[in-house]
Amino acid sequence: MIHTTRALLGALGRPLKEPLRRARRLLGARIAFLATGVLLHGTAFLLWVWFWLMLFYAPGGALVPLALGLASVVPAAWLHRLRFAAYVRDAEIPRVPPLRGGYGLVRGWLRMRSRPYWRQAAHHFLAGIVMGIAEAAVLTLLVGSVAAATVYAWEWALPDPWRDAYAGYSTQIAFLMIVGVVGLLIAPRTFNALIRVEQPVVTRLLGPSRAEELERRVEDLAERRAETVAAADAERRRIERDLHDGAQQRLVSLAVNLGLARATLTDLAPEARQVIDEAHREAKAAIEEIQLLVRGLHPAVLEDRGLDAALSGIAARAPLPVRLTVSLEERPAPAVEAVAYFVVSEALANVTKHAGAEGAEVSVVRSGGILQVIVSDDGVGGADPAGGSGLDGLRRRVASVDGTFSISSPRGGPTVVTVELPCVL
Repeated sequence: MIHTTRALLGALGRPLKEPLRRARRLLGARIAFLATGVLLHGTAFLLWVWFWLMLFYAPGGALVPLALGLASVVPAAWLHRLRFAAYVRDAEIPRVPPLRGGYGLVRGWLRMRSRPYWRQAAHHFLAGIVMGIAEAAVLTLLVGSVAAATVYAWEWALPDPWRDAYAGYSTQIAFLMIVGVVGLLIAPRTFNALIRVEQPVVTRLLGPSRAEELERRVEDLAERRAETVAAADAERRRIERDLHDGAQQRLVSLAVNLGLARATLTDLAPEARQVIDEAHREAKAAIEEIQLLVRGLHPAVLEDRGLDAALSGIAARAPLPVRLTVSLEERPAPAVEAVAYFVVSEALANVTKHAGAEGAEVSVVRSGGILQVIVSDDGVGGADPAGGSGLDGLRRRVASVDGTFSISSPRGGPTVVTVELPCVL
């Protein structure tokens, strides 16, 4: 019978075991959250009281609590973030973007001049103290409720004189126990209500503002875009090397062999010689196409000798006179060099195809952190970026490195394409 009763109680209690365990963990987390909050906010309150007492009775001594308070702002904000992350589910407080530049006292001075620092100080010494009082009240409610609900477990320890003085204390104890049970029932709701009130305040004061969050996202996007552009440029370089060292060399070898065959095998039938001649011409045409493709991907001269030499090659190959001016104190980033190269290449190609110009001028000048590229011609003008002349592609390529693109092309000319690129991504 006893074993049957135990088995029945075990079967009935097993479904409640896990919920009770979760409730116990949740209650422990809430109590730890409130206790650590009272400790942190209480420290700020003591510093606050110390400061005002010293200010009234010994003004010179007020510098000590003031310095301690200012120095405790950032560590206290860090501890509050840990507190929310450890004890409140899905309540991680975002970090404020770190300061850039400065070391030691200079960095501390820059931090004190920043808005996030003073928001954290407002939480530490103003809102936090109010929250600390509320948390202390809730903890007092919990402790008092536990003591009242368990009054029959410890009322025997009351001294006899007290029992004699309060002959009807049993009724009071019963009422106290009821009050304690009610307090225990409402304590969890009070915990949750306090956390719901405190969390948005802490997020607003300890986390980044909306403007700071947007600024951080813009910086992240800019860094990712720069990484993407650099990766794409590196991939173009790799493809260029593979074509130059692989397929192009094989085609050159094939063309040389076909040329030797045509020169040495003089006793072949005319049909066979015609086939060799045709294959030799096709091999040379394929080499030229691969050279154009390689030059369009990423010219080797740009990587080896820089923008001046690469643009000189473009100007020399152009079918019209091109006046080239390049003034670079130091080379810009490789991805920026590639964009500048393709801007000049595509712009001169458009001049050749559409402008009917007798000459063109290219100017590439670095001024500080900006690389300015200007391509002008004396053609008929009327260039339209939406007209399919490749100008819209140039605009997108320039925008990929956060550059600016503008064009002036009135009817009758001249056409001036102006591009400004950041030298460092």
